[in-house]
Amino acid sequence: MATLEQYMGDRLAQGRAYFSREEALAVLGSSPETLNMALMRQARKHRLVSPRRGFYLILRPEDRAIGAPDPVRWIDPMMKYLQLDYRVALLRAAAFHGAAHQAAMVFQVIVPKQMRGFEVGRHRLEFVYQNPSAFGKVNQPGWLGSLKSETGFAKVAGIELTLLDCARYFHKAGGINGVAQIVKDLGGQARAATLVKLAVHYENSSVRRLGYLLERMRHMRQADALRPFTKKAKTAVLLDPSVKPLVKELSNCYEKESRWKLILNESVEVDF
Repeated sequence: MATLEQYMGDRLAQGRAYFSREEALAVLGSSPETLNMALMRQARKHRLVSPRRGFYLILRPEDRAIGAPDPVRWIDPMMKYLQLDYRVALLRAAAFHGAAHQAAMVFQVIVPKQMRGFEVGRHRLEFVYQNPSAFGKVNQPGWLGSLKSETGFAKVAGIELTLLDCARYFHKAGGINGVAQIVKDLGGQARAATLVKLAVHYENSSVRRLGYLLERMRHMRQADALRPFTKKAKTAVLLDPSVKPLVKELSNCYEKESRWKLILNESVEVDF
């Protein structure tokens, strides 16, 4: 009967530096108690780490210094183990598509379920919730890309989804100015027709903020495609909802952007 250490070596030889508790039990034929002891021994030797209960990462020597492999190498099998769809998004997706100023310090994943983030080694994972109905409609193969690693592929938001996600979850994408920088870097690559198809599944206010930023960054074809969404808006909203005046009456001092029905309570600054 093979040992856990031999099983781990076989997995690495197959390019699969991960396994589930159920898989190990089935292959090794050991009792749950025996497997638990073996798992603990390997963890103490810094050869294993578990980002989610029942799911294990095998640490190669080069991984041990930072405590875990890059999440792109194991996010897909972990999410399959959890039986949950996902997409790598926001700052990590923007960096993948070439946003020059994005050095993501956190690995952000959008999911249709409330999930707590966690740290494994020096990596920090953050799960961002999207309404299951909207998630199911936008998380389609034609609007996703693939993050490639030596162990396989991970789903990543396409450029249009990345822009809309950043506009919707701007507080997790460096704030309005962080989103503006991403829009500057990526907006010209977005397919206008795809933006429109996806935008109907996002809050109208987020679409208008994205349209305004696209216009500010001179991506006029993409901005013009989103302009009809302004007609559906009943009231103007703050460009940056996280910045509110201490005195309500001071909100009247802000410049109004009538074409996008926005209240410009924050100046937009990017690097050129």
